[in-house]
Amino acid sequence: MGRDLRPYYYAFSQRIKYNTGFQQPKKQDCVSSNNQDRRLRKNTADRVATVKQSDSLEPSESVPTKLQSTDRRQSSIMFSMKDQQKGEEINSIKLHKRRRRFIIKKSPILISMNSSILNLPTLKYEDRNNSKWKSLYQIQGERKRIMRETCSKYKSNNRRIITPYHVSRIFVEDKYRVLYCEVPKAGCSNWKRVLMVLNGLASSTKDIQHNTVHYGNYLKRLDGFDHNGIYHRLNTYTKMLFIREPFEKLVSAFRDKFEHPNNYYHPVFGKAIISRYRVNATKEALRTGSGVKFKEFIQYLLDVHRPVGMDIHWDHVNRLCSPCLIDYDFVGKFESMEEDANFFLHLIGAPQNLTFPKFKDRHSNEERTTTKITQQYFAQLSPSQRQQSYDFYYMDYLMFNYSKPFEDLY
Repeated sequence: MGRDLRPYYYAFSQRIKYNTGFQQPKKQDCVSSNNQDRRLRKNTADRVATVKQSDSLEPSESVPTKLQSTDRRQSSIMFSMKDQQKGEEINSIKLHKRRRRFIIKKSPILISMNSSILNLPTLKYEDRNNSKWKSLYQIQGERKRIMRETCSKYKSNNRRIITPYHVSRIFVEDKYRVLYCEVPKAGCSNWKRVLMVLNGLASSTKDIQHNTVHYGNYLKRLDGFDHNGIYHRLNTYTKMLFIREPFEKLVSAFRDKFEHPNNYYHPVFGKAIISRYRVNATKEALRTGSGVKFKEFIQYLLDVHRPVGMDIHWDHVNRLCSPCLIDYDFVGKFESMEEDANFFLHLIGAPQNLTFPKFKDRHSNEERTTTKITQQYFAQLSPSQRQQSYDFYYMDYLMFNYSKPFEDLY
């Protein structure tokens, strides 16, 4: 079999696939309420207003005749040139100020080639003979090795340029010096609860309601700091993210957003999906956007010219957290959440009574999305659609060492 070109195709195709724009979610789970995604992804031309400069003179009400003196015409021209020069100076100053504000706020940050190994806390002396801690520590080393090798093979990031957009999904906890990249549908709600407890904002994770977690704006985000603040934290704090099997994460997002009442995802995504992909759709379905089928959702996801933009709940981890630009010190997995999370808390020296919460605060009576449930949803698709879905998340499968979810995939 020839060389697998999918990772290279992925890197090129993203420029085409996302031309429809990044759909800004309203206040839902794992979404900030400060409209940062929309603000950060605006075109530079929209942020830096061009200054119009007038190169012509205002037309006079009466046209001078040949009998009028040349002096008057020359003085008029001299006067207009002075006004024009003065206007250009003012415009130049305004443009300079605007460019300066843009540079200060949005210019890329050159990050040194920092080593993840240096930032990950080492095992305490008394833990070095603990087989459980040693095993978990070795697992972390292996996960980071695979991630680095994948990035080295398929990505070119020698310049290490990081913009505010790359860190827009990273939350900051200064007391224990933690940076957490939020990956929706991979325990992000409970991780935010943990960060709030670490920061002293609550005494227990059980005391924090869902709306407080996502809409309270209690947690700081890394792109809210200046360049020095971002640079310092990226190079000295413990950076971590938690990921989930891509297909399982996708089905979890679909169930949450489209199989339950939702006043944002139904009218914004549902209506567009039903209108584009459902034959003979009813007026009610077109009006409400409710009742999107999984097969229709996949058609939308794989469509290069999708009728509505992407969303963080089904976007690639590679795009959300930029693991090839940012050296994450700890990579946890949803499948081993309790073990990984509590090991991380142990490494950073968190209070012993703080453990990762197990409860599910949304649709708590509904079974969590498992491998079995995921397979039931993907069984509704054709083999071609399953293959295309796998190709869509191929870099996430490679980078985080997940096995192929179906035997017939290649």
